[in-house]
Amino acid sequence: MDKLAIKLLTTTVPENKVGVFFLGQAGFVFKTPSGVLAAVDPYLSDCCNRYFGFKRLMPYVLSPDDVIFQQLIITHAHFDHFDPDSVPRLMANGQTHLIGAMDTKAECERLGVKGNITYIKEGDIVEADGICVEAVACDHGPDTPDAIGLLITISGKRIYIMGDTAYRPDYLENEKLIGVDLLILPINGAFGNLNEAQAADVLSKLKPKLAVPCHYWNFAEHGGNPALFCKAVSETAPDIPYIMMRQGEGITI
Repeated sequence: MDKLAIKLLTTTVPENKVGVFFLGQAGFVFKTPSGVLAAVDPYLSDCCNRYFGFKRLMPYVLSPDDVIFQQLIITHAHFDHFDPDSVPRLMANGQTHLIGAMDTKAECERLGVKGNITYIKEGDIVEADGICVEAVACDHGPDTPDAIGLLITISGKRIYIMGDTAYRPDYLENEKLIGVDLLILPINGAFGNLNEAQAADVLSKLKPKLAVPCHYWNFAEHGGNPALFCKAVSETAPDIPYIMMRQGEGITI
C-alpha cells in the first residue's frame, strides 16, 4: 500500500475542517471529519503516454486499488482528468459514487463502467455523504463544451476548483466564488488553460482565503512554471495566501 493511501486512511480530520491532499496534475482528495473520501480528477496512470505520447514525468503517489473513495468527481473527459486506466478500477468496488461532467458518459459507456453514476452540467447540485457538489461555469474551449468547474462545500468550507479553464473575467463575477476558503486553479497556460499571470489575476479578483495552483510538471507538453506563478502573485495579489503543494502532501483547512 502506498504511503499516501495510508495517510488518507489514517488521517483524522477535526470537526468543521477538511483534509486536502494533492495527487499531482489536477488531482485532489478531500476527507471529511466523518472519514468520507472524495477524489477529484485523479490521474493515477501513464495512459496519456500510450494514447497521445504525453509521458508522465512525476511519480505515481497512489494506486487506484488501495483506497475506496465514497465519491469520484470528474470535471471533464480528457484522460488526465478521466483516467481510463484508473476509473474502472476505482469503480469496481461497487461503493463509489461517480459524479461526472456530461462528456464522461460516453467514456463510461465505452469502458463498461457501471454503478452509482450521476452526470452533471453547469447549475446542477449533488448532495451526498456530507458533501455538496455544484457544477459551475468553465471555458475549456469549443472542443470541450461540457467541461465544468466545481464549487464543493464540506464542513461549511467552500472549495472552488476551476477545472481546466481559460481566462474568463466574466465568470469571476459569480458572487458564490468570491472569498472561498480554498481556490484550486491551473497555471500551465497550454491547451487553453490559465497561465501563471492570469492565475495570479484570478486570485486578486476572487480573493480566496487560500489558493493552491495545479496542472504543471506532469507533462513536458503542458507547461506551467510555479516560480513564475509565485512572482506574479507577489506583484498582482500579494495579500492572498497560497501553497505550492507537492504530490502526496496533505493539509487541513
